[in-house]
Amino acid sequence: MTVSLSTPSARLQRLLGRMSMYRMLVVLLLAMAAWSFVLSLAGALFYTPAELAATLATAVVSTLMASRVMGLLFRTFPQTDSALITGLLLFFLFWPTTDGVQLGWIALAGLAATASKYVLVWRRRHIFNPAAVGAFVMGVTGLNAPVWWVAAPLMLVVVIPAALLVLYRSRLLPMAGMFVLVATAVVVIRFASAGESVLEGLATALGSYPVLFFAGFMLSEPLTLPPLRWQRLAEAGVVGILFSVPFSLGPVFMSPELALLIGNLLAFAAGQRGGISLRLRGSRELTPTARELVFEPERPLRYRAGQYLELSLPHPSPDSRGLRRIFSLTSAPEDPQTVSVALRVSSPGSSFKTKLLALKPGARISATSVGGDFQLPRDSGRKILMMASGIGITPFLSQLRSPDAAGRDIVLVYSASSTAELAYADELAALGVRVVACTPEDPSRPGWTWLGARLPDAAALAKAVPDAAERTAFVAGSPSAVAAARSALKGAGVRRVHTDPFLGY
Repeated sequence: MTVSLSTPSARLQRLLGRMSMYRMLVVLLLAMAAWSFVLSLAGALFYTPAELAATLATAVVSTLMASRVMGLLFRTFPQTDSALITGLLLFFLFWPTTDGVQLGWIALAGLAATASKYVLVWRRRHIFNPAAVGAFVMGVTGLNAPVWWVAAPLMLVVVIPAALLVLYRSRLLPMAGMFVLVATAVVVIRFASAGESVLEGLATALGSYPVLFFAGFMLSEPLTLPPLRWQRLAEAGVVGILFSVPFSLGPVFMSPELALLIGNLLAFAAGQRGGISLRLRGSRELTPTARELVFEPERPLRYRAGQYLELSLPHPSPDSRGLRRIFSLTSAPEDPQTVSVALRVSSPGSSFKTKLLALKPGARISATSVGGDFQLPRDSGRKILMMASGIGITPFLSQLRSPDAAGRDIVLVYSASSTAELAYADELAALGVRVVACTPEDPSRPGWTWLGARLPDAAALAKAVPDAAERTAFVAGSPSAVAAARSALKGAGVRRVHTDPFLGY
């Protein structure tokens, strides 16, 4: 028996995965801006449509123009989506106005925000949230203090669903939840200590402070996050406290933007301190629809088996998938001279993959970050059950190639559309991995078990792996395959299931 590969969660993930995170942010922020005009026209917002329009145009045009100028100065392709996001965020932070002088300061904030992406870096690594930098510069100089008017209660009608979509897509709901919990608790405690009711404190925290907007659109900025889940939760807690406690240090007053910048510094200290430059050594065909690319890092790259790498490849006329893509690392961390990733090749492919696959040996490419918690448990005595669907085999290769897998009791359930699509089959056999193959035809490999086409249901899984309930499970592949495998694992009695859904593949 096989399980269904379609669930509401998987369908939502597939839908969100059709565009890059940056493009999705642009769409959602534009929807929020449109809603602010509706509220203004209905008289439900303090600002007039003219004030909103003037501020929006100034913020967006200034960041787009600054991005073009910086691109020319630093000889890089201007990233339109990134510039749009920065401009739209600034639109929600500064007091809407038609005053020429104030609009000039907002334009200056756009310039400062954009310049920070190129100037406030360390070894080519981006450190600070650009919109927060622009807001902080204006506030600390006294030119135009940010007011975060997006915290207007009626704006929550669109802020809440938009923030939830962003956090669900980026899998940052736990981090955002920690921030919201801490920030709200601190505000409630402050109100309670002043003799106000808990309900009034809650209403103020969620209806007057920009807590939800901050969590969904500022704290979640991907290039300024630490690599591991516990580090992100810790950062969210620290930023939540700073966000909610008013204090000053000399002329500098704590503000949401300053709280975020301090959090960015903490993330920088925890992550890869410096940009990542890779030189393509070569590539090889894994299957008719998959290829592995092997790079040599400029400096040794620190990562753990099972983590991912975000590659950045600026190119003219990018499609909706954008200039950056995340790939699971297939190399072992113990080899400092080798970094490899594998990807599914489709036709027609995205502009990013087309450009990536056209690279010649010796070509250089940059990466923005390494991260992820899809890692084997430190207890080597714990039994492991891996379930991979298609190109979802990639994070397991990094784990199986690592000495950390030696001596572990590991079973791999591997599903593919045909035996020809079983990537790394020879290497898996050489590694001595116990493989349960799910393919239309029997792969006929010594020591492998064949279950037939597609992923097994709970009964078939329990029969193929009788001690499944005693194992810690790891699942990787498309969202639908991950959802199906998770359901089968739970039905077979597995209690610990770690997932790595591949969006947009």
